[in-house]
Amino acid sequence: MAQSLRSRLARWGFNFFPAFRGTGGRITYLADDWREVRIKLPLNWRTRNYVDTIYGGSMYAAVDPFYMVMLIRNLGPDYVVWDKAATIHFKKPGRTTLYARFVLEEGELEAIRAALAAQRSLHRVYKVELTDAEGTVHASVEKVIYIARKKNDKETK
Repeated sequence: MAQSLRSRLARWGFNFFPAFRGTGGRITYLADDWREVRIKLPLNWRTRNYVDTIYGGSMYAAVDPFYMVMLIRNLGPDYVVWDKAATIHFKKPGRTTLYARFVLEEGELEAIRAALAAQRSLHRVYKVELTDAEGTVHASVEKVIYIARKKNDKETK
């Protein structure tokens, strides 16, 4: 899906938001429907550690918010979405720019809505890999996301 003016402005806002800007990561693509995000994490003076590779903390922080935000934007205001846990596995040192791609398929969103029609909450696990330009995996991150239906007036009475 192409980027719209709205998604370009959102990408710009995200890239200049101080908390994300401090990670060293940059969004390079944001789909208008928020179902695909691509980022890059360059090796530079802000992300370089003592041994001339990308800080592990920068790797994690650069990928941290995306699945939660993508789910919030796609599920809408009737759902609560929170990060619950995360695990990062470092495979190789990051000695060059790294890239990550986040995708939410329509089937995943339908499965979440169907499951939450029958139960109050659930946890989903999403994986993302940080790769170099050749596709070599440098780190793998698993995010556990908590998703629940918001209580409505009928449920609280």
